[in-house]
Amino acid sequence: MTYDIKADALETAFEVAPDHGADIAALKADVARLNAVPLSRPALAGAKADTDPVRTGFVDRYLRKGLEAPAETKSLSAGVATDGGVAVPREIDAQIDLVLKATSPIRAIAKVVQIGSVNYRKLVAVGGVASGWVGEVAARPETGTETFVEIAPPMGELYANPAASQTMLDDAQFDVEQWLAAEIASEFARAESIAFVTGTGTAMPKGFLTYPVATADDTTRPFGTLQYIATGIAGGFPTAAGAATDKIIDLVHALRTPYRQGAVFVMNSATLAKVRKLKDANGQYLWAPGISDERAATLLGYPVVEAEAMPDTAGDTLSVAFGNFAAGYLIAERGETGVLRDPYTRKPFVYFYATRRVGGAVINSEAIKVLKFGIS
Repeated sequence: MTYDIKADALETAFEVAPDHGADIAALKADVARLNAVPLSRPALAGAKADTDPVRTGFVDRYLRKGLEAPAETKSLSAGVATDGGVAVPREIDAQIDLVLKATSPIRAIAKVVQIGSVNYRKLVAVGGVASGWVGEVAARPETGTETFVEIAPPMGELYANPAASQTMLDDAQFDVEQWLAAEIASEFARAESIAFVTGTGTAMPKGFLTYPVATADDTTRPFGTLQYIATGIAGGFPTAAGAATDKIIDLVHALRTPYRQGAVFVMNSATLAKVRKLKDANGQYLWAPGISDERAATLLGYPVVEAEAMPDTAGDTLSVAFGNFAAGYLIAERGETGVLRDPYTRKPFVYFYATRRVGGAVINSEAIKVLKFGIS
């Protein structure tokens, strides 16, 4: 015997037969009646009702029903605080204009070495090897050899420790950390520029203007002493026609020929303003303006480097230097600038502790000459 069993009652209910039409109509009526009754389900645990009328109106009116809100007209003005101006956020330029600090390019013209410790030493050969002429069978006596001098550039640690509150770091409309890093770099460059010129050598580089000076030339002057040329006038140039030009020429030729290749003048902008007005006996300016970006302005054919750390012209000041600084001055630095971000020492402030170890010294006193604004 064969049985045909319908396992799904719903499938059986939808089998349309001539005598079941009334049942299907009644089922459809029940479904329509259930759809008309709004469902009220309990909210899930932790759920909160949306109490924002703007968001609720947007969802109910626009997203669900496609109804747009009517236009509203209000008397608001961004320029008046009480009429809504306080609601308009202020736009602050993220790029902060800096007051430029005068930095010296001594690092760009000197010899710079990277060292692995603070105990850096450099040997400098003084004098040179002697030679002599002899006949074919004449004796060859011993000739003189070079004398070595050890140079140890004084080292110092340059540091900065600015602080900013955590709220400032979180809420400022510009990158405070990047700005502080740029400020530290600018300040380090300024401090270095002064030390390379006038540093005492105690916990800092020794500036080239702090070395002893003398009028003796390279053949008789002790090593480590710079030669100077006096202008003959306290605090200025001689006023006779062509006399000031002669002093500049004497300064140039006090430097021996091997060092003049790559030599530059170094002075500050105030002294340069005076030098640019100097004329020779024929009324021609010593200053030659640059004819292109590739060829800079020159003084007697040599470039001029403006270093604001150089002193202004006054009685017995060494206000102008001329020399080959790549051969005459050494800058030794221990690695790169290190920055430690310290949010723990003084909450809620964050310190940015930056350090840099730098040393400097004259390694060849024959390669740098100075002009002294004094009588002798």
